[in-house]
Amino acid sequence: MKVILREDVLKLGKSGEIVTVKDGYGRNFLLPRKMAVLANDKNLRQMEHEKAVIASRQEKLKGQANAQAQALGAIELSFRRKVGEQGKLFGSVTALDIAEALAAQGHRVDRRAIHLPEPIKVLGAHEVEARLHRDVTAKLRIEVVPE
Repeated sequence: MKVILREDVLKLGKSGEIVTVKDGYGRNFLLPRKMAVLANDKNLRQMEHEKAVIASRQEKLKGQANAQAQALGAIELSFRRKVGEQGKLFGSVTALDIAEALAAQGHRVDRRAIHLPEPIKVLGAHEVEARLHRDVTAKLRIEVVPE
């Protein structure tokens, strides 16, 4: 089944691309969620018309993400956690904790955009990446201090 993607789909393609997917995936997942439309003549003509609109919207989102990345680059977050004898934390600092701390400072970032391979479980300074757009990432400085 050939479909035209209406938004970026991880490991499948970007918005506006024509991709071939299995019938069940297209019929049961992509089409009901309005992530794609069937690749017929009418939809192809309409998508060509909308490409300019999509491109301008992506540029606007990229500009907003760049501005947000610059604002986040100046922020340093500090977390106070209880610590054991060897300097290991009781618990950890997760992407959700970072997203909540950013929200408290007025920066709204989705927790799924914060790339944290595993939760932070040691004291000290850490650098975490936030993917704000497919082309824009921001580096966050995080410090974990004992309580």
